[in-house]
Amino acid sequence: MDISRPDIKKNKIRRQWIAAGGSLVVLAGIAFFVTRLKPAAPEVDRATVWTDVVKRGPLLRQVRGPGSLVPREDKIRLIPSETEATVVRIRVLPGAKVEPDTILMDLVDPQLQQELLDAQLQMKGAQADYINTRAKVQSDLMDQKAAAATVGADHNQAQLQAQTDKSLFDLGVISGLTYSASKGKADELTTRNDLEKQRLTLNEKTIETQLAVQQTKVDQAKALLGLKQRQLDALSVKAGISGVLAELQHQVGEHVAPGTTLAKVVQLDQLKASLKIAETQARDIQIGQPAEVDTHNGVINGKVMRIDPAVLNGTVTVDVELAGALPQGARPDLSVDGTIDLDRMTDVLYVGRPAFGNENSTISLFKVAPEGKTAVRVPVKVGRASVNSIQVLEGLQEGDTVILSDMSRWDNTDRIRLN
Repeated sequence: MDISRPDIKKNKIRRQWIAAGGSLVVLAGIAFFVTRLKPAAPEVDRATVWTDVVKRGPLLRQVRGPGSLVPREDKIRLIPSETEATVVRIRVLPGAKVEPDTILMDLVDPQLQQELLDAQLQMKGAQADYINTRAKVQSDLMDQKAAAATVGADHNQAQLQAQTDKSLFDLGVISGLTYSASKGKADELTTRNDLEKQRLTLNEKTIETQLAVQQTKVDQAKALLGLKQRQLDALSVKAGISGVLAELQHQVGEHVAPGTTLAKVVQLDQLKASLKIAETQARDIQIGQPAEVDTHNGVINGKVMRIDPAVLNGTVTVDVELAGALPQGARPDLSVDGTIDLDRMTDVLYVGRPAFGNENSTISLFKVAPEGKTAVRVPVKVGRASVNSIQVLEGLQEGDTVILSDMSRWDNTDRIRLN
């Protein structure tokens, strides 16, 4: 016969509750411990990052920018049309070497032929008028000289007669009335002789003026004829300088107006580099600073010759005068890269320029631990920058190794592991 034991059942239930409570406490402790753990540092492949060592010494500050070779303004010749004409023949195509007398194209202007003929006739008419005027004034001058000579002879004769009559009057041979008449005539002719001399001088000046007027008409007709002749000669468009034909903007049959640019000739040995420098880097550039231009087929030395005062699309145009011979293949519009030397800083702490970070600012970099397996983010205050280097003011010491690559992917962590 079984005996009922209710106390044993109660003890068993109590032990189960105690075990369950203990398990819950253990799980809660484990969970609390896990939540207090820091996340593991992410791993970064060392081969994918770019590092550099902080150094101390001289730092050459430079700026760099892309650009192109362009002709110097004083070595470009733009050839305009001098008249309204039509293109009838193209003799040279762009890219060809030309000399000053090389004919690039032929134009035709029928109206200019008529204007040239009219100018020739006007020239002949002006010359004929000049000859006629000169003959007439010379004839009038001769008549005036003859009249003056007659008055002069009469004046001399009257003077001699007056002197003779005075002598006779003094001897008492003639009367005073006769002497007075003789002296009065001499005085009259003296006055007339002076007037004739003045009129002769005035006529000579008048003749010079009349001839100068006619000569001006001749010169005017001559200048007009020369202009029409030059315009006619300009219908055969010549290069004017030695160089290369860069542009030829019209085709056979096109009608061009006066002043229209027909062609562009440049001298290839007189090129300059036009660089585009970021506006934030251009503030320290000065005229005369040394520069180097990489044409991708050689490096050419030069110096800054002009700085554009305006900013366009965030860049400043800087012209570099090139020294020495240009490498083979150098031509207008060739893409180049230029580097300008700003100044040299002595005994400064510097490191390679990171992917992100402007000069005179505080940036964050990952500094590699001495064992080389981890890197910790540190704030770094930087100063003036060059193309590939930047000055370190605070946060790093000489010999420190830092990561310069773009680490924006790990902005949320201050520590990484390198493997």
